Amino acid sequence: MEKCSNPYCFADDNTSCADGHMTLQQCPAWNKHHNNEGEVQKDLASSEHMMLPWSGLAMGGTDLNFITGKVKPITVGIFGPESAGKTTILAALYLLLGHGAYKSEKYRFSNSYTLSGWEAVSNSLRWQPGQPPNFPAHTPSRSSRSPGMLHLAFRQSNHELRDFLFADAPGEWFKKWSVNQQSEEAEGARWISKHADVVLLIADREALAGSRKGAARNDFQLLAQRVISEMHGRPMALVWTKGDIEVAPAMEAAIRKAVVSFPSDLPEFTLSIKDAEAQSKQCFHELFDWILAFKRSGVVLPETAPVNHDPLFRFSRK
Repeated sequence: MEKCSNPYCFADDNTSCADGHMTLQQCPAWNKHHNNEGEVQKDLASSEHMMLPWSGLAMGGTDLNFITGKVKPITVGIFGPESAGKTTILAALYLLLGHGAYKSEKYRFSNSYTLSGWEAVSNSLRWQPGQPPNFPAHTPSRSSRSPGMLHLAFRQSNHELRDFLFADAPGEWFKKWSVNQQSEEAEGARWISKHADVVLLIADREALAGSRKGAARNDFQLLAQRVISEMHGRPMALVWTKGDIEVAPAMEAAIRKAVVSFPSDLPEFTLSIKDAEAQSKQCFHELFDWILAFKRSGVVLPETAPVNHDPLFRFSRK
C-alpha cells in the first residue's frame, strides 16, 4: 500500500490523517500523491467538512502530539500472547462506561478523542439482530503498524482532568520481543515498554489449560522475565483472562513463580465475560479502579537555605 506524500503522515498504518482530515479523500497531500495527473482535486479544497485535529480513530505516534501538548497522559500497556483477551479488556471497559455500569466516586468519564476506535474494538461484543456477541477481531501485526492508542479522559472529584491512553497491540509483537529484545518486528513492543506508566501482564487461562499448555507456560515465563526486567519501579498487575476456565493448581503456581521476582506486591485480577453478570462487572470494576488510581510521583525540589536580608551579610560581616 502506498503512503501519503506527507512524510509525517502514516494514514495507511492504522492511524488517522496527520492534518486532521476526516477521510483520506479530503486530504490534498493524499490526493496529490495518488492522482494520476498529479493535481489536487479542486472540489476538495472547498469542502465544507470541519477540520479537526483528530478523526476519532485509534491514534498513532504522530497523533499523540495533540494529546500530550497540555500534559503527559497516563499510558497503559497490556502485555500478553496472541488471542489472550487484551482487546477484550479494552472493549469491556468501553461498554461498561457506555452502559453506565462502571461508576466511581472518585472518577467520572469526561471525554474521548478516539470514540470511533473504541467502537471498532467493542462492536463485536454487542448484541445485534442476527448476530450474537463475539470476541473482538485479532489485532493485526503488520511490521509497519504503529501501536493503536485509545484515549479516555476522566474528571476527578477535585475537578482535575486526567488523560489515559490504552495501547492496543498484537500478541505477536510481545512474543518476538520476549525472545529478542532488539528484533526489528518488535519495535511496537519496545515503544510500549518504554512509555507505559501502568502495565498489565496477561495470563491466558484457556491456553494454560489447553493441549499446548506447556508451550503457553514457557511463553509466559519468557514474557514475564522480559517485562519485569524493563519495569524500573512502575506498577504492574497480573491479569488472568477467561477466568471461567479451570487451570491445574501446579500451572497456576508456575505462573506465579514466574513473577515472584517482581520487587513489590503484585496485585492479581481474574476476568471473565462469561460469568454471572454481577460478578463479571465487579472483577472488571476492580481492575479499572486500580488503573485509574495510578499517580505519578511528583518532583521534590531540594530545600533551600533561608534568605538573609541583612545587606552586610554580602560582605561576610556579622
